[in-house]
This record gives sequence, C-alpha cells and structure tokens, in this order.
Amino acid sequence: MHTITITLIALAALCRATMSYKVEPLPDSYAALGEGPHWDEARQSLYYVDLEAGVLLRYDYAQNKIYRTQIEGESFAGFVLPIAGNSQEFAVGCERRTVIVQWDGVSPKAKVVRTLFEVQPEFKENRLNDAKTDPQGRFFGGTMRYVGDEFEHRHGELYRWVAGGNVSLVKSDVGISNGLAWDEKAKKFYYIDTTDYEVKSYDYNFETGVASNPKVIFNLRKTSPKDHLLPDGMTIDTEGNIYVATFNGATIFKVNPSTGKVLLEIKLPTKQITSVAFGGPNLDILYVTTAAKFGQPAPAGTTYKVTGLNAKGYPGVGLKI
Repeated sequence: MHTITITLIALAALCRATMSYKVEPLPDSYAALGEGPHWDEARQSLYYVDLEAGVLLRYDYAQNKIYRTQIEGESFAGFVLPIAGNSQEFAVGCERRTVIVQWDGVSPKAKVVRTLFEVQPEFKENRLNDAKTDPQGRFFGGTMRYVGDEFEHRHGELYRWVAGGNVSLVKSDVGISNGLAWDEKAKKFYYIDTTDYEVKSYDYNFETGVASNPKVIFNLRKTSPKDHLLPDGMTIDTEGNIYVATFNGATIFKVNPSTGKVLLEIKLPTKQITSVAFGGPNLDILYVTTAAKFGQPAPAGTTYKVTGLNAKGYPGVGLKI
C-alpha cells in the first residue's frame, strides 16, 4: 500500500510538471513578424522586434505594458541586443548592417547613430536574421535570402563579431540563419538553420568563441516535405534542456540535447511560433513571439508568456562594443 501511495504521488508530480503550464497573451503585444525576444534583467523588460516593420518593442514587466518605437529610415529590424553598459543603445539588424540605435525605451521614434559592421554587401537580396550574444558578450548572428526561395538559394552565412575586431565567418551554406543558444556547463553551442529542419550542437570554447564538431541532435524532418516542421528560434534552461520554436507547428519542443528526446510539447493558440526566451523576476516565465504571415488570422502575431513550466532560464547578455 505504501509503495502504491508513493507511486501515485510520483505520477501526480509528473503530471503537474508536464501538463500544468499556462499560456497567456501579453497586452497590446502584436507584431506582424515578432522575433528576437531578449530579457534584460537590469530593466526587467523583454525586448523584441517586429522584423519587417523596422519596429522595436519593450514589454515592461512591472507596468505590464508594451512600448514600441519605429526606427527612422529603416524597414527591417532583424534582432535587438541591448548594449552592455549603455541603457539607451541597442544593436539592431537593419538589412545587412548591424547598427547602433538610440532609444529611451518609451519614445515612438528611435534613431540609428552609427553602423557597427556590414556583411554580404554584394547580396542585395539577403538580410540579417536572428542574432544573440554568447555568455561573454560576443555577437553571433546570420543572414538569409528574403527575396525568392531561401530553401533553394542557400546564400546565408553565420558570423561572429567581437568588440574591437572584425567580423569572422563561422559557417557558410546557410538557408535561414536562426536559433542560437549556449550551455556553459556542457561547453556547447546550439544552432538552427531552418532550411535544414534540425538543431545542431557544436563543441564551444568559451575563451576563444570558436565552435567546432557539428552534430545533429534534434531532427524535425518528416517522411513528406509537406509535413516538415520548421525549427525557428531557441533558448535553453538552467538544466541544459533546449526549447525549439516551430514555425507552422503551433508548438515549442522542450528537448534533452544529450538524447534528442522531446520532454514536453508546449502548445500555442497560433501556428507561426518564431522564438522564445526566459524572463521575469525569477527567470521562470517563457516569453514567446509569433508571426501573422501569409494571412494567418488572429491571434497570430501575439506575444505570449508561458508559466508553470517548473524550469528557469538565463537572462539575455548585453553586447560588448
């Protein structure tokens, strides 16, 4: 009897761990192509972009309010990375340039003050897509073709940039450069090229910023091309599990990267899940950006918070310039 009771308690705990999460929309959080969520611990704010509108957004946790700004003269904002040590400057991907944008977090207009670097100037049909900083504040981000078929024309590349240095090539032959995450404990870097339908792990030297020995750890290919789920943005929790957003899948997969096993499927009320980031005062809220591309109906484009996951993540790291 005692053993049965213990077993039932264990089962109940397992059910709570896997089924009790709650998905809620953030107020006034719409972005036609929401992307690049970044939790800024110092400001207790979530930053993200409306990518094809050149718009930055900030969700203020304490106020439960969204602020948005249009970057003057720009039509793209591929990512937003707060600059370390400067509360009003951000690195933003505008076409193939990574620029410094000045924004007070409230005003409806923001300005580009200078360009940090540019990539692929000869590829006019390419643009920067997802980018993040590694735990040491280095830039990692990549490009994709945004005119035509990016699955056929793999002209994208993945880059690294370090303060005071030049841009260096990490990987070529990229279709859509997307999700990035690092695990200092396991000494790993995780990367998604959406057109490969998979997540790769790399051995990562945190002193040098060099990634090596790519290995497929999670594969979303199906038997029919029409069934392929598109892996998009990604984050990681403190136990080393990765969270993979699926564009067209209405799902975030929590995956053990050591085994490739799916530990949890987090279901969302819209299909085009673009990216994820942990945040909140305790870093236990999973924020989720979505898109409303190709005529997707409401609530597509809403940004969500997922609570009750019994997991914690890491705050975003400011870019060192």
